[in-house]
Amino acid sequence: MNVLIIPDKFKGTLTASAAADAIARGWRKARPCDSIEKLPMSDGGDGFGEVMSELLHAKIQKVKTVDAAHRPCDAHWWWEPKTKTAVIESANVIGLAKLPPGKFHPFELDTFGLGAAIRAAAAKGAKRCVIGIGGSATNDGGFGLACALGWEFWSGDGAPILRWTELHRLARILPPRRTRWFAELIVAVDVQNPLLGVRGATRVYGPQKGLLSSEFREAERNLRRLDASFNQRRSQTAASIAGAGAAGGLGFGLMTFLGAKAEPGFDLFARFAKLKERLRAADLVITGEGCIDDSTFMGKGVGEIARRCRKEKIPCLAFAGKIAARAAANRFFTEARSLTELTAVAKAKTDSARWLTQLTEQTARQWRQAKA
Repeated sequence: MNVLIIPDKFKGTLTASAAADAIARGWRKARPCDSIEKLPMSDGGDGFGEVMSELLHAKIQKVKTVDAAHRPCDAHWWWEPKTKTAVIESANVIGLAKLPPGKFHPFELDTFGLGAAIRAAAAKGAKRCVIGIGGSATNDGGFGLACALGWEFWSGDGAPILRWTELHRLARILPPRRTRWFAELIVAVDVQNPLLGVRGATRVYGPQKGLLSSEFREAERNLRRLDASFNQRRSQTAASIAGAGAAGGLGFGLMTFLGAKAEPGFDLFARFAKLKERLRAADLVITGEGCIDDSTFMGKGVGEIARRCRKEKIPCLAFAGKIAARAAANRFFTEARSLTELTAVAKAKTDSARWLTQLTEQTARQWRQAKA
């Protein structure tokens, strides 16, 4: 068989590339004669840079900047000179995983550090920039990034606004001389949420970054004022566009202050990977991620792989650290299995590659017997 292995990351344990390697090892042990193609996937979050740089043959670049808490750090972005394309992964600069757990509150964090990567890519001569924004630690609506790129924010009494938590006092926004940094800026969003409201950035994703429900109102007051003040200068708002709420409103900020175009991260990946052709050449597709839950089937990459396989009538297996949406998994995948079938959650997390390889080998042997 021609087997296409196309997993996302197993968050906190395996990158998409490491997961693909583990699955391939297990499958080869049971079915050494099958032809295997590995295609690690990202829908815009952690690991986006590595995945996209492989597809574009882009080389890693370094930039000195600050993380979401303004601590100095070295970050990476990627550069492909022939097409003058830059790839930036927000999580590599202002990601939640780059901070000590529980040490910083979202009111203390912003997107300022991302500005250094934007400037570095522009200085290199990038005409097109592709930026994945999932996995951020922030909830500032892109305010910090705008400040880093020269936008000025002023209160009604003439005082500069330097923190996003002060935006409720915002009266004027002054643009810098340069507002267009690339001929094309594409934002890969891994969610479809708007900026504000019950499905907005703060209420849906704020809690996983440390926001309490009692703080939602204050956070949204600042983001709402940012949106309203910018609309004094423009006739249209990006706040209601699908994906504006991605990365704590960074999607909104990139669209508003840099003129970016948002695109679902999986669609972007599929386009650059020529996924349609690869699927049609496959006899079996294997995908997976850390947790298969309800969000998997709401535009996330693994769920979209399942949908495309069903459309093309290709068997699709899914592996996960755990499966929290069993009924949906059974509907969408030919078979869905979790590491917790073999071991406890704690052990699965400490040695995910070994258990994923073992689970894959077991599944491949059963698959061979079923097809014999």
